[in-house]
Amino acid sequence: MRVAAIYWLSWCFFLLLPAMALETPVPDVPFDQEFHVPYPLADEAQNEVRSVAVDGAGQIWAATRAGVYVLPKGEKVWRAMLDGADAGPAFDVFVAKDGVLWAGAWNGAYRSADGQLERVAPVEGPVAAIGETSKGLVLLGPNGMWMGDGTSFAGAPLTTARSVRRVLAGPEDALWVCTGGGLYNLTHSRLYQEARDILSCSVFDAAYANDGKLWVGGLGGVTIYERGHRVADLTPKSGLPTIYVQAVERDAQGRMWVGTTLGIARYDGGRWSIRNSRRWLVNDDVRDLAFDADGNAWIATAGGVSALMHKPETLADKGNYFQHLAETRHTRPPGFVEKVRLETPGDYETWQSADDDNDGEYTSMYLVSQSYRYAATKDEAARQSAKSAFDALKYLQTVTETPGFVARTVIPKDWARMHDANETFTEQERAERLVQEPRFKPVEQRWRPSADGQWLWKGDTSSDEITGHFWAYGYYYDLVADDAEKAAVREHVRRIMDYIIAHGYVLMDIDGAHTRWGVWAPERLNGDPDWAAERGINSAEILSYLKTTYHMTGDEKYQREYLRLLNDEGYRENVKRAKTFDPGWRTHIDDELLALVWPGLLRYEEDRELRRLYLDSMERWYRALEDNKSPFFNFVYAELTSGEDKNHEDSIAFLRDAPLDLVNWTVDNSHREDLTLVRNPNIEPLQTEEVLPPSERGVVRWDKNPFEALQGDGGHTAWAPTFWLLPSWQGGYLNLIRGAKQ
Repeated sequence: MRVAAIYWLSWCFFLLLPAMALETPVPDVPFDQEFHVPYPLADEAQNEVRSVAVDGAGQIWAATRAGVYVLPKGEKVWRAMLDGADAGPAFDVFVAKDGVLWAGAWNGAYRSADGQLERVAPVEGPVAAIGETSKGLVLLGPNGMWMGDGTSFAGAPLTTARSVRRVLAGPEDALWVCTGGGLYNLTHSRLYQEARDILSCSVFDAAYANDGKLWVGGLGGVTIYERGHRVADLTPKSGLPTIYVQAVERDAQGRMWVGTTLGIARYDGGRWSIRNSRRWLVNDDVRDLAFDADGNAWIATAGGVSALMHKPETLADKGNYFQHLAETRHTRPPGFVEKVRLETPGDYETWQSADDDNDGEYTSMYLVSQSYRYAATKDEAARQSAKSAFDALKYLQTVTETPGFVARTVIPKDWARMHDANETFTEQERAERLVQEPRFKPVEQRWRPSADGQWLWKGDTSSDEITGHFWAYGYYYDLVADDAEKAAVREHVRRIMDYIIAHGYVLMDIDGAHTRWGVWAPERLNGDPDWAAERGINSAEILSYLKTTYHMTGDEKYQREYLRLLNDEGYRENVKRAKTFDPGWRTHIDDELLALVWPGLLRYEEDRELRRLYLDSMERWYRALEDNKSPFFNFVYAELTSGEDKNHEDSIAFLRDAPLDLVNWTVDNSHREDLTLVRNPNIEPLQTEEVLPPSERGVVRWDKNPFEALQGDGGHTAWAPTFWLLPSWQGGYLNLIRGAKQ
């Protein structure tokens, strides 16, 4: 009796963990949220930008293959500054200390005056680079050098290689010239050209760091000098994405920005961050960098100008933004929350709702995020969002007009485009597919009309969907539903569970055969070698369904079936290895599914021995996922164990670093020279040895491989922000993030 009492007290303590997390919560303090604003020019020649500068009025100037252009502050359209006979390529734009804008072009040098550019005599073109010392301006080009006070200039012979790229004035009027033939210090008549002096003689740009050291970028990487002596080199081994460096600049915070042919590498004194792909740049071929008074970076590329802007933001602010997007752009009737299709890649103005095989599972994740949100805030809007998502999931069952079969998704009847349209198979095609995949099920009619004629619903539902449903019903039932809603959830869950049991633990489609993936039957998992890969995870899934149903209904038949599978059908042994590590079987889909399975087992199981069984199996799962740095996986583990997130820095870093841009841009890290590419933990795709920050890889989803070197679909879709909202509200509910309760 005493032992039972102690155990009951321990169990009550476990139930209280979410409300009394053992770890000190992380304050939701403001952080710098970065975002990209593209500023392309009108055509290909204009978009080949060589140099960019910001003048005192906040105007952006660009030297391009087509001429000099200006972008007035706050505007979106560039204005040509040279036309008629002066039209032609430009090479450099430079703002002098007195605020005057200077431009180097094919036919000479120009300065700004009264909103126009006027040509400066007697300077002859082309002028490739412009700089300024205490003695005045310096203009250089392949035909000579000119020095002057801004009103008059005198020519002088060029004493450097003619392939001039940039000029930089340094302390004590040191004048550095970057050329294709080496780095020149004109003041001290010194040339850095030999291998002992510099990484290569092909030099593009130079800038001073806060510590006074000179960073010189070119072919090979960055060479660092102190008092004229080479003291260090930065290469891909140091963190650069490639050896092809074309621009170097320091921002107001003292961070060093290195522009390369594979994007930007930024160094803050402790770590590098990479900005590439269309998420961050209109083109990865970076030629120049400049900063405005607000600290925003303006980047000249081979495809136009990009602005990397920033704003102070809290996780609560970010959550409000993502919540708004989820409600206004990613929710479609009758309440599914999922990705959208972009008719023009990256253009949100062209978005259209789209279906997905896993609409049910992903909407389940949104439902749980809103359940956590309601539990944390008691906000009625959160309760309504959760109820809307539950109603959508419930409709997936009732639309089939069966005792318990659940559709994958529904779409309006008039949609002309859908995922996996109905199709027919020849006998030859059936044979071909069957040899490739012995479990292949030729489903010719995937879509069927609803009884009211308003919808098309999709069959051949997977085990993933059912797992998502049961997981979501548990949290909705416990955290949100009132008495009437609880009754509705109970009966809904009972219908689905009874349907699965009645058909021998398979999900029977209306064609009289089980769906391709909907199998939890003992004779299949334990006796059919083609189901060996799913033996562990599918055993855990069905046990979680049964335990959740018993929790809600109190009907002993579900507990009896649960114990029968555990004790008589070998599922106790199966669940020990719910997570498979065989490289031919391991998938990140199963990683996510197990995150949805554990709560139904550990939140509702009171038997000490069974809890130990599940905790041991979950521990095995989590140890394999810690290097994913996923806040969702981290918080699931914390919620079901001690309430403490042992990898909390990773969790918060993810939530802060995740981009605001949800477009599924292609992010190709396979060409980065700073990364090691491997074939694990999965064999099929090429992967990075370590998981990259979310800002440096494709849009995140917890069933995707975060290590894949090539991710994205070219910007044809925008994914729902559920991947972020779920762990964010989970962390708020668990009191792991203080102040996240918006």
